[in-house]
Amino acid sequence: MSEERVVEVSYAVSGAQRVLAIRVPAGCTARRAVALSCMAQLFPEIDADQCPLGVFGVEVADDHRLNDGDRLEIYRPLENDPLETRRRNTR
Repeated sequence: MSEERVVEVSYAVSGAQRVLAIRVPAGCTARRAVALSCMAQLFPEIDADQCPLGVFGVEVADDHRLNDGDRLEIYRPLENDPLETRRRNTR
């Protein structure tokens, strides 16, 4: 019998957030957990193969191995560059 881990996979858009608790095999990578979560079916705009990922707010590589209790976050591209927005607002 293989060991499993329970992780949360989260994704947020303006006005909506979804957090799914899923079971993954021990040694599961961040990118594999995205596929196992089916989050891309709930939010078709997610590019499940390329989207940036993080664990508890820290960006991680695709091959990052998840631990029991981790919160995997699927990031979406920024609509505006925060530095450029700040620059425009201070002029």
